[in-house]
Amino acid sequence: MELSTVAYGLGAAVSWGAGDFSGGVATKRTGVLAVVIVSQIVGAILLAFSALLIGESIPSTQDMLWGALGGISGGIGLLALYHALSVSKMGVVAPVTAVLSALVPVAFGITIEGLPAVTQMLGFIFAFIGVWFISREGDTSRIKMDGLKLPLLAGLGFGFFMIFIDRIQGDAILWPLVGARLASLAMYFLAALYLRKTELPAITHLPLMIVAGIFDTGGNLFYALAAQAGRLDIAAVLTSLYPAVTVLLAWILLKERLTGRQWFGVFSVMIAVLLIA
Repeated sequence: MELSTVAYGLGAAVSWGAGDFSGGVATKRTGVLAVVIVSQIVGAILLAFSALLIGESIPSTQDMLWGALGGISGGIGLLALYHALSVSKMGVVAPVTAVLSALVPVAFGITIEGLPAVTQMLGFIFAFIGVWFISREGDTSRIKMDGLKLPLLAGLGFGFFMIFIDRIQGDAILWPLVGARLASLAMYFLAALYLRKTELPAITHLPLMIVAGIFDTGGNLFYALAAQAGRLDIAAVLTSLYPAVTVLLAWILLKERLTGRQWFGVFSVMIAVLLIA
Protein backbone atom coordinates (compact mmCIF):
# COMPACT_ATOMS: atom_id res chain seq x y z
CA MET A 1 0.00 0.00 0.00
CA GLU A 2 2.80 2.44 0.96
CA LEU A 3 4.82 1.50 -2.13
CA SER A 4 1.79 2.30 -4.28
CA THR A 5 1.56 5.70 -2.59
CA VAL A 6 5.25 6.34 -3.29
CA ALA A 7 4.95 5.28 -6.94
CA TYR A 8 1.81 7.33 -7.57
CA GLY A 9 3.19 10.31 -5.64
CA LEU A 10 6.39 10.34 -7.69
CA GLY A 11 4.30 9.93 -10.85
CA ALA A 12 2.34 13.03 -9.85
CA ALA A 13 5.56 14.97 -9.21
CA VAL A 14 6.97 14.05 -12.63
CA SER A 15 3.71 14.83 -14.42
CA TRP A 16 3.06 18.12 -12.60
CA GLY A 17 6.68 19.16 -13.06
CA ALA A 18 6.44 18.57 -16.80
CA GLY A 19 3.10 20.38 -16.87
CA ASP A 20 4.53 23.39 -15.05
CA PHE A 21 7.48 23.47 -17.45
CA SER A 22 5.32 23.39 -20.60
CA GLY A 23 2.73 25.71 -19.07
CA GLY A 24 5.42 28.16 -17.99
CA VAL A 25 6.85 28.28 -21.51
CA ALA A 26 3.34 28.76 -22.93
CA THR A 27 2.56 31.69 -20.61
CA LYS A 28 5.60 33.53 -21.98
CA ARG A 29 4.04 33.37 -25.44
CA THR A 30 0.39 34.14 -24.65
CA GLY A 31 -1.89 35.18 -21.78
CA VAL A 32 -2.07 33.26 -18.49
CA LEU A 33 -5.86 32.87 -18.62
CA ALA A 34 -5.72 31.45 -22.13
CA VAL A 35 -3.18 28.83 -21.03
CA VAL A 36 -5.10 27.70 -17.95
CA ILE A 37 -8.46 27.62 -19.77
CA VAL A 38 -7.15 25.52 -22.67
CA SER A 39 -5.29 23.17 -20.33
CA GLN A 40 -8.38 22.72 -18.15
CA ILE A 41 -10.58 21.98 -21.19
CA VAL A 42 -8.07 19.37 -22.35
CA GLY A 43 -8.06 17.83 -18.88
CA ALA A 44 -11.85 17.71 -18.61
CA ILE A 45 -12.15 16.00 -22.00
CA LEU A 46 -9.43 13.45 -21.21
CA LEU A 47 -10.86 12.58 -17.81
CA ALA A 48 -14.46 12.32 -19.03
CA PHE A 49 -13.44 10.16 -22.00
CA SER A 50 -11.38 7.88 -19.73
CA ALA A 51 -14.25 7.55 -17.25
CA LEU A 52 -16.66 6.59 -20.03
CA LEU A 53 -14.13 4.23 -21.61
CA ILE A 54 -13.61 2.17 -18.45
CA GLY A 55 -17.25 2.48 -17.40
CA GLU A 56 -16.49 4.12 -14.07
CA SER A 57 -19.54 4.29 -11.83
CA ILE A 58 -21.16 7.62 -11.03
CA PRO A 59 -19.80 8.87 -7.67
CA SER A 60 -21.82 10.23 -4.79
CA THR A 61 -22.84 13.88 -4.67
CA GLN A 62 -20.47 14.33 -1.74
CA ASP A 63 -17.48 13.07 -3.73
CA MET A 64 -18.39 15.34 -6.66
CA LEU A 65 -18.58 18.24 -4.20
CA TRP A 66 -15.11 17.43 -2.86
CA GLY A 67 -13.86 17.37 -6.45
CA ALA A 68 -15.45 20.75 -7.20
CA LEU A 69 -13.96 22.29 -4.06
CA GLY A 70 -10.59 20.89 -5.05
CA GLY A 71 -10.96 22.39 -8.51
CA ILE A 72 -11.78 25.83 -7.13
CA SER A 73 -8.94 25.86 -4.60
CA GLY A 74 -6.44 24.44 -7.10
CA GLY A 75 -7.64 26.91 -9.73
CA ILE A 76 -7.09 29.82 -7.37
CA GLY A 77 -3.64 28.46 -6.56
CA LEU A 78 -2.70 28.19 -10.23
CA LEU A 79 -3.81 31.74 -11.06
CA ALA A 80 -2.01 33.11 -8.00
CA LEU A 81 1.15 31.22 -8.92
CA TYR A 82 1.27 32.43 -12.53
CA HIS A 83 0.47 36.00 -11.51
CA ALA A 84 3.12 35.88 -8.80
CA LEU A 85 5.70 34.64 -11.30
CA SER A 86 4.86 37.57 -13.57
CA VAL A 87 5.40 40.22 -10.87
CA SER A 88 7.90 38.65 -8.43
CA LYS A 89 11.17 36.74 -8.49
CA MET A 90 10.86 33.01 -9.10
CA GLY A 91 13.44 32.52 -6.34
CA VAL A 92 10.84 33.79 -3.87
CA VAL A 93 7.63 32.49 -5.45
CA ALA A 94 8.56 28.88 -6.21
CA PRO A 95 9.97 27.71 -2.84
CA VAL A 96 7.26 29.41 -0.76
CA THR A 97 4.50 27.95 -2.92
CA ALA A 98 5.98 24.44 -3.06
CA VAL A 99 6.75 24.14 0.65
CA LEU A 100 3.42 25.60 1.82
CA SER A 101 1.45 23.42 -0.60
CA ALA A 102 3.01 20.39 1.14
CA LEU A 103 2.88 21.72 4.71
CA VAL A 104 -0.90 22.27 4.66
CA PRO A 105 -1.87 18.66 3.80
CA VAL A 106 0.96 17.25 5.95
CA ALA A 107 -0.39 19.10 9.00
CA PHE A 108 -3.92 17.94 8.20
CA GLY A 109 -2.78 14.36 7.55
CA ILE A 110 -0.87 14.12 10.83
CA THR A 111 -3.91 15.51 12.66
CA ILE A 112 -6.27 12.81 11.35
CA GLU A 113 -3.85 9.89 10.89
CA GLY A 114 -1.16 10.45 13.53
CA LEU A 115 2.59 10.67 13.02
CA PRO A 116 4.25 8.55 10.31
CA ALA A 117 7.39 6.47 10.90
CA VAL A 118 10.55 8.28 12.05
CA THR A 119 12.36 7.57 8.77
CA GLN A 120 9.44 9.05 6.83
CA MET A 121 9.47 12.15 9.03
CA LEU A 122 13.17 12.54 8.23
CA GLY A 123 12.25 12.11 4.58
CA PHE A 124 9.74 14.96 4.89
CA ILE A 125 12.48 17.22 6.26
CA PHE A 126 14.88 16.36 3.43
CA ALA A 127 12.05 16.89 0.92
CA PHE A 128 11.25 20.37 2.23
CA ILE A 129 14.96 21.29 2.23
CA GLY A 130 15.38 19.92 -1.29
CA VAL A 131 12.37 21.71 -2.76
CA TRP A 132 13.43 24.98 -1.15
CA PHE A 133 16.97 24.87 -2.54
CA ILE A 134 15.92 23.58 -5.97
CA SER A 135 13.38 26.39 -6.37
CA ARG A 136 15.62 29.23 -5.21
CA GLU A 137 17.32 31.45 -7.74
CA GLY A 138 19.93 34.03 -6.87
CA ASP A 139 19.85 36.28 -3.81
CA THR A 140 16.50 36.25 -2.02
CA SER A 141 17.70 37.87 1.19
CA ARG A 142 15.53 40.94 0.68
CA ILE A 143 12.04 39.50 0.74
CA LYS A 144 9.17 41.91 1.37
CA MET A 145 5.83 40.79 2.78
CA ASP A 146 4.00 42.22 -0.24
CA GLY A 147 5.95 39.84 -2.44
CA LEU A 148 4.84 36.86 -0.35
CA LYS A 149 1.07 37.37 -0.55
CA LEU A 150 0.53 35.69 -3.92
CA PRO A 151 2.95 32.79 -3.28
CA LEU A 152 1.23 32.16 0.07
CA LEU A 153 -2.17 32.20 -1.66
CA ALA A 154 -0.88 29.79 -4.31
CA GLY A 155 0.54 27.44 -1.69
CA LEU A 156 -2.71 27.47 0.29
CA GLY A 157 -4.73 26.85 -2.88
CA PHE A 158 -2.65 23.83 -3.87
CA GLY A 159 -2.54 22.56 -0.30
CA PHE A 160 -6.30 22.61 0.10
CA PHE A 161 -6.66 20.99 -3.34
CA MET A 162 -4.72 18.03 -1.95
CA ILE A 163 -6.90 17.87 1.15
CA PHE A 164 -10.19 18.08 -0.76
CA ILE A 165 -9.17 15.41 -3.28
CA ASP A 166 -8.06 13.16 -0.42
CA ARG A 167 -11.58 13.41 1.05
CA ILE A 168 -13.03 11.51 -1.94
CA GLN A 169 -14.17 8.24 -0.40
CA GLY A 170 -15.74 6.21 -3.23
CA ASP A 171 -14.06 3.97 -5.79
CA ALA A 172 -14.76 6.46 -8.59
CA ILE A 173 -11.93 8.95 -9.00
CA LEU A 174 -12.15 10.17 -12.60
CA TRP A 175 -15.61 11.75 -12.38
CA PRO A 176 -14.74 13.81 -9.26
CA LEU A 177 -11.67 15.06 -11.13
CA VAL A 178 -13.95 16.00 -14.05
CA GLY A 179 -15.98 17.96 -11.50
CA ALA A 180 -12.78 19.66 -10.36
CA ARG A 181 -11.95 20.66 -13.92
CA LEU A 182 -15.44 21.99 -14.62
CA ALA A 183 -15.43 24.03 -11.39
CA SER A 184 -12.06 25.62 -12.16
CA LEU A 185 -13.13 26.23 -15.76
CA ALA A 186 -16.26 28.06 -14.64
CA MET A 187 -14.13 30.24 -12.37
CA TYR A 188 -11.63 30.97 -15.16
CA PHE A 189 -14.37 31.86 -17.66
CA LEU A 190 -15.93 34.27 -15.15
CA ALA A 191 -12.50 35.83 -14.56
CA ALA A 192 -11.94 36.20 -18.31
CA LEU A 193 -15.33 37.88 -18.76
CA TYR A 194 -14.77 40.17 -15.79
CA LEU A 195 -11.31 41.18 -17.02
CA ARG A 196 -12.58 41.33 -20.62
CA LYS A 197 -9.82 39.01 -21.78
CA THR A 198 -11.79 36.99 -24.31
CA GLU A 199 -9.34 36.92 -27.23
CA LEU A 200 -8.48 33.46 -28.54
CA PRO A 201 -4.86 32.26 -28.42
CA ALA A 202 -2.94 31.80 -31.66
CA ILE A 203 -3.19 28.32 -33.16
CA THR A 204 0.61 28.01 -33.06
CA HIS A 205 0.48 28.22 -29.25
CA LEU A 206 -2.17 25.50 -28.83
CA PRO A 207 0.13 22.42 -28.96
CA LEU A 208 2.13 23.56 -25.93
CA MET A 209 -1.07 24.39 -24.02
CA ILE A 210 -2.46 20.94 -24.84
CA VAL A 211 0.74 19.29 -23.62
CA ALA A 212 0.49 21.31 -20.40
CA GLY A 213 -3.10 20.17 -19.98
CA ILE A 214 -2.21 16.51 -20.51
CA PHE A 215 0.61 16.55 -17.96
CA ASP A 216 -1.39 18.59 -15.43
CA THR A 217 -4.27 16.13 -15.71
CA GLY A 218 -1.87 13.22 -15.27
CA GLY A 219 -0.51 14.85 -12.14
CA ASN A 220 -4.00 15.27 -10.70
CA LEU A 221 -4.85 11.63 -11.41
CA PHE A 222 -1.61 10.26 -9.97
CA TYR A 223 -2.02 12.40 -6.84
CA ALA A 224 -5.61 11.22 -6.34
CA LEU A 225 -4.46 7.60 -6.66
CA ALA A 226 -1.61 8.23 -4.22
CA ALA A 227 -3.96 9.78 -1.67
CA GLN A 228 -6.36 6.84 -2.00
CA ALA A 229 -3.59 4.25 -1.69
CA GLY A 230 -2.00 5.51 1.52
CA ARG A 231 -1.34 8.38 3.89
CA LEU A 232 -2.18 11.92 2.84
CA ASP A 233 1.07 13.38 4.20
CA ILE A 234 3.25 10.94 2.25
CA ALA A 235 1.31 11.55 -0.96
CA ALA A 236 1.50 15.33 -0.49
CA VAL A 237 5.24 15.47 0.25
CA LEU A 238 6.21 13.26 -2.68
CA THR A 239 3.92 15.19 -5.01
CA SER A 240 5.46 18.48 -3.84
CA LEU A 241 8.78 17.42 -5.36
CA TYR A 242 7.51 18.61 -8.77
CA PRO A 243 9.81 21.71 -8.85
CA ALA A 244 12.77 19.31 -9.15
CA VAL A 245 11.32 17.96 -12.41
CA THR A 246 10.61 21.47 -13.74
CA VAL A 247 14.16 22.64 -12.98
CA LEU A 248 15.75 19.51 -14.45
CA LEU A 249 13.70 19.85 -17.64
CA ALA A 250 14.81 23.48 -17.94
CA TRP A 251 18.41 22.29 -17.50
CA ILE A 252 18.06 19.55 -20.14
CA LEU A 253 15.84 21.24 -22.74
CA LEU A 254 16.53 24.95 -22.28
CA LYS A 255 20.18 24.53 -21.22
CA GLU A 256 19.56 26.59 -18.08
CA ARG A 257 22.49 26.35 -15.68
CA LEU A 258 21.85 24.83 -12.25
CA THR A 259 23.53 26.47 -9.26
CA GLY A 260 25.35 24.60 -6.52
CA ARG A 261 22.36 25.21 -4.25
CA GLN A 262 20.01 23.59 -6.75
CA TRP A 263 22.23 20.51 -7.11
CA PHE A 264 22.26 20.27 -3.30
CA GLY A 265 18.46 20.38 -3.46
CA VAL A 266 18.37 17.56 -6.03
CA PHE A 267 20.59 15.44 -3.77
CA SER A 268 18.32 16.17 -0.78
CA VAL A 269 15.25 15.13 -2.79
CA MET A 270 16.89 11.81 -3.70
CA ILE A 271 17.58 11.13 -0.02
CA ALA A 272 13.98 12.10 0.82
CA VAL A 273 12.54 9.59 -1.65
CA LEU A 274 14.70 6.78 -0.24
CA LEU A 275 13.71 7.59 3.35
CA ILE A 276 9.99 7.89 2.61
CA ALA A 277 9.93 4.71 0.51
